[in-house]
Parts: sequence; C-alpha cells; structure tokens
Amino acid sequence: MSKNTVEQKREREKRMVAEMIALYCRKNHHTGKELCPECRSLLDYAQQRSEHCPFMENKAFCSNCRVHCYKPEMREKIRAVMRFSGPRMLFHHPLMAIRHLIESKKEAARQNASEKKGNDV
Repeated sequence: MSKNTVEQKREREKRMVAEMIALYCRKNHHTGKELCPECRSLLDYAQQRSEHCPFMENKAFCSNCRVHCYKPEMREKIRAVMRFSGPRMLFHHPLMAIRHLIESKKEAARQNASEKKGNDV
C-alpha cells in the first residue's frame, strides 16, 4: 500500500472518530458544536494514537486491530462513544457510516481468511 493511501486511510479514520465523538458529546453532554473538555481530550488522544499507528497499512479501523494501544481508561471511553454513536451515524452521516461498515466487514473477512490459512499450515 502506498504511503499516500495509508495517509488517506489514517485521515478517514480520524474523521470518523471525530464525528462519532462529536455526536456523542452533543447528545450526552448537550454541548452544541463545541466538545466538552472530556470529549476534546478523548478526541485528541484518539487522533494521536491514530497518527502514530504502525499497523495502519494492515487494518481497517482500531476496532479490528489485534493490538490495543489505548490506555484502559481511554479504551472504555471510546467504546462507550462507539456503542452510542455507531448506530446513530447512519442517520447523521449515512455515507460515512456505510463506508465504515463495508470496510469493517471486508477487514473481518480478511482476518478470518488469514486465521484459517494459518490453521491449515
């Protein structure tokens, strides 16, 4: 995968996370367009993790990664955001949500095929 493609993938992941956190914050913390300090901190952390991810070339999204680089506290926060925002993204950002779903399913299928291949050897 070219460096440009990896960077595009990284930026797509960062945009998706930013939209999900913004939706979560608006609906749960009633903040309007600005993020509350807690959600701003989570977004900064998630973007920093994504920016330095060495596995970006081989994974679709963090949820598909076998190595979880988030601190336990931040991982629980991002999981809460994903559980809340994931289903709602279809109504707020339908194209982004559909693309995310398709890429996640492709990644899961690729991982399953890889595991089966490894077991057959």
